Amino acid sequence: MSSNRRPLKDVLIEVAAILQAAGIASPRMEARRLAGWAIGCDAAGLLSLDTLPPEAEPRLAGGLAQRCARRPLALIEGKTGFWSLTLMVSSETLIPRGDSETLIEALLSLRPERDAIGSVLDLGTGTGCLLLAALSEYDMAFGVGVELSPDAAHLASLNARRNGLAGRSAFFSGNWFSALRGTFDVILSNPPYIRAADLADLMPEVRDYEPVRALVGGQDGLDDYRRLFAQAKPYLAPDGIMIFEIGQGQEREVTALAERAGFVMTEARADLAGIVRALCFEIATTY
Repeated sequence: MSSNRRPLKDVLIEVAAILQAAGIASPRMEARRLAGWAIGCDAAGLLSLDTLPPEAEPRLAGGLAQRCARRPLALIEGKTGFWSLTLMVSSETLIPRGDSETLIEALLSLRPERDAIGSVLDLGTGTGCLLLAALSEYDMAFGVGVELSPDAAHLASLNARRNGLAGRSAFFSGNWFSALRGTFDVILSNPPYIRAADLADLMPEVRDYEPVRALVGGQDGLDDYRRLFAQAKPYLAPDGIMIFEIGQGQEREVTALAERAGFVMTEARADLAGIVRALCFEIATTY
């Protein structure tokens, strides 16, 4: 790209064409986001500009090169939106996706009274997206997020502070339930569920830039569900609910694991594409 001050419209057309050639699915939208990131303005600010500021051009060129190498846009920007929140992201965490919002929708459906929940546990919290979204809806609740990566747990605590939820949340580094005591009204988790053999087939944005430990759940993708169901019962309040994200087509297998461990599936919720993403469980009373 030239160092001359050029019309922003022409720059966006050029950037979108480069992104499209690199195989990016929404090149025009991403061109606008990259330009806004390079300039340091939001969408409204971008509309007010006629030309690309010269100081933004090298930053835009750098961001464009990263995106053409299939580095996720959210990692370039350093943030993403989830539910009603803006969250910082890093290479230590999965990038929150709209599919995971299905868990919050399921929670609100099962517990519509906003004072009905006092405690929330989020296992494998990553950015803290599930826990913080839940706390944003239930004003009386306190939440705990557990994350294997200390760096990710720290990032989640920063996201809590950024969204005004630091006073009602705590984040720890640990392996699932190992660092915990007590019971919780709600347990949330988006565990690794990709089969090891399927890792190579993932989009490069996911395969090459997101942590494998948060993606792959063993040979059949179910290893971490086995661990969670085997350990969960002492930590779930008697009338509590667990809500887990699952991969496409895993509903029957995950439900069977839950039933063998003494849980009953109470609701399955699909995402906007009609794919079941959230399964809700309670302790089986006849177990």
